[in-house]
Amino acid sequence: MINVKKIGELLKRKQWKLAVAESCTGGLIGHSITTASGSSDYFLGGVIAYANSIKIQKLNVDEESLLRDGAVSEAVACQMAEGVRESFGADIAVSVTGIAGPDGGTEDKPVGTVFIGLATEDNVLAERFLFTGSREEIQQQTTNAALGCLELACK
Repeated sequence: MINVKKIGELLKRKQWKLAVAESCTGGLIGHSITTASGSSDYFLGGVIAYANSIKIQKLNVDEESLLRDGAVSEAVACQMAEGVRESFGADIAVSVTGIAGPDGGTEDKPVGTVFIGLATEDNVLAERFLFTGSREEIQQQTTNAALGCLELACK
């Protein structure tokens, strides 16, 4: 399990503020971060952008990217992270978009396909993951991986 207190210490040491944009985790990342006492020192908040319209309106995701690449894509994960970082004035942002199942998978993007995005002032990137298990297990694995990516980015 990822130690959110350690992530908080790393963020505080860098004097970074964090924002999150969540789709398939439905707020689980924000919840996990706020289990640490004092998280208000570094956690600004987040957006649960489940609908594509919210991704466009609140996170500035390009509608063309959604049509071309789909909501579950590297491009959209990057745009979600950058959009929430800019909107909240954060130093770093993490985003997740994926297919938690049990329905919704395709041959190209099976259930468990997740993209995790990270954005800082200098860099925006996303990585593809493939998780297995129940919907809840995929959501938890996604949360753990996103927090792990955030921890690495803060070191």
